[in-house]
Amino acid sequence: MSKLAHRYITSSLVRRHRPAVSVWARSFASNSNFDKVGVVGLGLMGHGICQVAAASGIHSKGIVAFEPKQEFLEKGKSRIEGSIGKLVTKGKLTQEQADQTLSSITYSTDVQELADTDFIVEAVIENIDLKRDIYSELGKVCQPDTIFASNTSSLSITEMGDFSGRPQNFVGVHFFNPVQIMKLVEVIRTEHTLPEVFGRAHAWVGDIGKVAVSCGDTPGFIVNRLLVPALMQAMLMVDRADASVKDIDLSLKLGAGHPMGPLHLADYIGLDTCMFIVDGWTAKYPDEPAFVLPECLKAKVEAGDLGRKTGKGFYHWDGDKRGDPERRQIVVLRESFNVLPPLPGTCCNKARKAPKFGRALSSIEAGITLRGAGIISRSETTYPD
Repeated sequence: MSKLAHRYITSSLVRRHRPAVSVWARSFASNSNFDKVGVVGLGLMGHGICQVAAASGIHSKGIVAFEPKQEFLEKGKSRIEGSIGKLVTKGKLTQEQADQTLSSITYSTDVQELADTDFIVEAVIENIDLKRDIYSELGKVCQPDTIFASNTSSLSITEMGDFSGRPQNFVGVHFFNPVQIMKLVEVIRTEHTLPEVFGRAHAWVGDIGKVAVSCGDTPGFIVNRLLVPALMQAMLMVDRADASVKDIDLSLKLGAGHPMGPLHLADYIGLDTCMFIVDGWTAKYPDEPAFVLPECLKAKVEAGDLGRKTGKGFYHWDGDKRGDPERRQIVVLRESFNVLPPLPGTCCNKARKAPKFGRALSSIEAGITLRGAGIISRSETTYPD
């Protein structure tokens, strides 16, 4: 094919497909123009969203930070003030900038303070019943053209839009933790979201200094839809004893350029959080093969070994410092062995017959790792970060 013919065909295809995306593309280019923004929930994510929105200085009527209980409101306020104070100490903010940011936030336990907001970001815990109550109330309190946005990472945007009574004015804005540092925000539209509503929300994300990506209302959106099943696959490898925890993580770090391995990341996120997400997905989408709960994940959550937050998960933790892998794991043999050597602490010194392919045994007595194609050994190895 000649270069001229290729150029003609390419330009024809571009022209043919341009109308399908032009409405959304034009929307992205519009300004958000939100004079007054509300943030509902000042927890881990909400206080960060509130801080970033206030620091942008683009809202002429400021930010309303809402919590229904005074104790949670005060805790959120303290977090924001502490975070901004650190930026001043490090020289990243002047005291004048800090004062301007803090003075632009109105803290309230009165939901009526949200009545005249242009845009509300909800960042409460991932409880669909709680969100139903919140959106039902906000739908009654707020002016008709207020746009609602949920920071959920795993729940249905469409379902919450229905709760609000204004699905056409509903989007998702999924920030990442820590909000003050992470640049990405997923902006989610449903089949009911008006293009101009989506465009304003998308533009707002850019206006406050973040990078917006757009996505339809699929479970987990972009990042978690790709990431969480990958974490589950790593855990399934642990179930099958395809590789050790250390080698799985090291492989993704050195082979794929990831900053940390999948099991390290799962520990950091919280194994209970991982299970909560996947448990919800498997219940709602039972025919989706990517959504599966590994046995090792269920066992660790049941034992209360939730990762970094409890000091033990796939690894041992000392605060935020990761230690060696947890050695009490379910090991599944993939190779056929004739005899396994006796383990220390067992009541029998006789050699035991090994199971065939796919049979499970619990290596609770000592750290057992697969070595090579057909050798099992007790490992005293220490593991680097």
